[in-house]
Amino acid sequence: MFLLSREFSFDAAHRVIDYHGKCENMHGHTYHLVVTITGDLKDDGMVLDFFILKQIVQDKVISILDHKYLNEMFENPTTELVAQWIFNTLDNAFREFGCSVFEIILYEGDNNRVVVR
Repeated sequence: MFLLSREFSFDAAHRVIDYHGKCENMHGHTYHLVVTITGDLKDDGMVLDFFILKQIVQDKVISILDHKYLNEMFENPTTELVAQWIFNTLDNAFREFGCSVFEIILYEGDNNRVVVR
């Protein structure tokens, strides 16, 4: 099994709905994203060109979420729900290239993270 990973970051704001505490107010984070895909080794010796991996994530996720107010996209933009959306969005995109998403790690700031497999 081959696993390919690449790291990304984006900035976004949100407020958590039905939550009582600081996070109920609008605030922002620098999110760090680690995308890991899996697939078979092809005749060219690669699972997928890292350039293509980068391009897909940039087009399907980063360009949509970067410097956005996440509440305009998600009813309740918790890190868990955003990570789930990223996983599903990318898994569909990578299937065209014979790969699938193995894992998404989404860091909300430096210390908090969500893993979706």
